[in-house]
Amino acid sequence: MNQVSVIAVLGFIIFLLFLFFAGFLLTVKTNKKLNNILLASFLIVTALDISVFFYSMFITPNLNLEMLRIKLSAFKDPLLFLYVLSVIYSNFKLRRIHIFHSLFWVFSIVILLSNFFLADTAAKEAFFADFDSQWEIKFLDILGQFVSLGYFLATLYYVLRYRKLILENYTNSDVLKNYNWLKQLLILITIGHVLTLIKGYVRDYVDNDELTQILRIVLLLFGVFFIFWLFLKALNSPKLFRGIDVNLSTSKEIEKEVEEDDTKIQDLKKYMEAEEPYLNPDLTIRKLAEHMKMPMRDLSVLINQKLNQHFFDFINEYRIEKAKKILSDVTKTKVTVLEILYEVGFNSKSSFNTAFKKHTGKTPTQYRKSVV
Repeated sequence: MNQVSVIAVLGFIIFLLFLFFAGFLLTVKTNKKLNNILLASFLIVTALDISVFFYSMFITPNLNLEMLRIKLSAFKDPLLFLYVLSVIYSNFKLRRIHIFHSLFWVFSIVILLSNFFLADTAAKEAFFADFDSQWEIKFLDILGQFVSLGYFLATLYYVLRYRKLILENYTNSDVLKNYNWLKQLLILITIGHVLTLIKGYVRDYVDNDELTQILRIVLLLFGVFFIFWLFLKALNSPKLFRGIDVNLSTSKEIEKEVEEDDTKIQDLKKYMEAEEPYLNPDLTIRKLAEHMKMPMRDLSVLINQKLNQHFFDFINEYRIEKAKKILSDVTKTKVTVLEILYEVGFNSKSSFNTAFKKHTGKTPTQYRKSVV
């Protein structure tokens, strides 16, 4: 089987897998319907983009439809960006303003109107015959790279901001699974973009058809890996994803400043020691503020700026200190580590071990052996 045949077969397989997974996302019962619609749309657009490797073996498409298929890829970056926002924010909704994400596609169609869409059949055939040399295509490709970079930077900003919001407002480590999922997704999408750029550079500027074909095969194999990774994620984490309130702000974004007040800090520490609210595994900064009858914005600034700690680490410190007392108690040597972690407010063994080692330099078992 030659390289062209391998590319066609791989392209067809990926096309079917992408459409199959998109169909699953659109039909599965979930309360996160918008998330699934956006991800499914991204996969469908990508599948149509990949179809270029094999569809000519079966059909001869209308030239207008073929150009629309090519330019449909302009929706991949906006769809991925909106999907990330829908995962991050539990109350995210599509609004009229989001129609602006289609502007680059509309602009592309307008640029191609006179010399392609409104031209006769012979002119369209000539356009495709010398496709990569057309000024419209060169211009749109360069502009598209800048647009794609802009979306990547915007997505990266929101993912990093998301991590900060989680650490400043939540203590449940399950919420971090969303961040880890988005981080991994962003890394894989970036790898795909880089491979595409390398393939494009070799195709346009290096006179080596064999290398171009090899890079296409590598890119398609990466597509196979990507879709199977999505399948595994869906199987192993069927309850992804828990979003956060779209109105949350990081402590640095909060305009209102809390005065440097040692009394407030002491009151907070006394409350933590006396009431032990950290024993609640689902404790959030909003819940703690309600218990203390303090504005959440004030409490956020107090912990994240005045104490210079993320809320996540601040609460975990109290949990670890509570766990250390239990582990050091000779009368509780029969209490298992699993029982202890649930008792002090953690909800998984991995998050407990990670936090414990971060604060003590030892695992819970090692710590118990060193003090009992």
